[in-house]
Amino acid sequence: MSEEIKKALTVKTGQRTSYDIYLEENFDGLTEAVKTLEPEKRKICIVTDSTVASLYLNPVKAVLEKSFAGVSIFTFPSGEPSKNLDTVRELYRHLIEAHFDRKDVLAALGGGVTGDLTGYAAATYLRGIDFIQIPTTLLAQVDSSIGGKTGVDFDGYKNMVGAFHHPSLVYANLSTLKTLTAEQFACGMGEVLKHGLIKNASYYEWCINQMFEIQDREVEALKTMVLESMKIKKAVVEKDPTEKGERALLNLGHTVGHAIEKIQNFQMLHGQCVALGYLCAAYISWKRGLLTNEEFFEIRDMNVGFDLPIFLDALDENEVVLATKSDKKMEHGQIKFILLKSIGHAYVDFTVTDEEIRAAVHYFLDNGEEDEE
Repeated sequence: MSEEIKKALTVKTGQRTSYDIYLEENFDGLTEAVKTLEPEKRKICIVTDSTVASLYLNPVKAVLEKSFAGVSIFTFPSGEPSKNLDTVRELYRHLIEAHFDRKDVLAALGGGVTGDLTGYAAATYLRGIDFIQIPTTLLAQVDSSIGGKTGVDFDGYKNMVGAFHHPSLVYANLSTLKTLTAEQFACGMGEVLKHGLIKNASYYEWCINQMFEIQDREVEALKTMVLESMKIKKAVVEKDPTEKGERALLNLGHTVGHAIEKIQNFQMLHGQCVALGYLCAAYISWKRGLLTNEEFFEIRDMNVGFDLPIFLDALDENEVVLATKSDKKMEHGQIKFILLKSIGHAYVDFTVTDEEIRAAVHYFLDNGEEDEE
């Protein structure tokens, strides 16, 4: 392998299977990265959304055309509303009409919606074909492109249809983070901070100390941050590839977050909802005496520093509680809730009550005025 491209990490998905993650600053290394796929014998379909297509489709297509026997393009309207079975159906039709067979490959070029949708199509087309992840958002680079979770929303319910299907490789180009809107970048920070909260207190504090460098998107700060989050995701996924145990910790903030997404009809971005969700989890942990006052208020106030929401607007507490009952993480009628013993130490809890969720939502609806001591 040339000196220009080096594997950042390798994720083990089983006794004999693994895939490589590349962390680069351009798309040039894709040619080298895909060599293990024997691309000269295969066609590839680049799946992307309308926004990303205008930015990165042409350069990625130009690189992949040098390697693959043929390159096809499937583009869909950007945004969470496209993450459904109707879009997957259109992709199936495109693949059938382009004569894609079991040896051909899909490439997910974009953010979490594109990666999840493409991965699910790859898992189910002809009972499963290979796909690669080319994440272009911070959220996708640090979280959703790694671990093999794929899926789509169903009738407004988040990720209710899906499959575990690991990519053949992940190729993250840090330069794409420069073109993200402030809102999209902040959404990725919701997942970054979550990683620190569940597994690494020193990393969480590093993010706080490097806030200005991160917000200015300085390359070295981004490289350090993305790689560390990738390492956390890799470690958790390798221990629990299909979410039977520890991997559930990655769902910190997702139970309430998904409820907010649904109620808001996906008007808020996923990372924003996760950030509000982990604030509610932190509140419950605080009220149970697990987090100190200092820890709770640091978690709350750091959302402000990274342009993430801190208060909820015009939500009904009972509606949020009801929406959590339809979350895919329910087990035997009980919500699998992730709480914090301290910053950097999360655990799975099945005893969170409706009253505790309602109180947490109420606190952030009430602008945090109660209990401010």
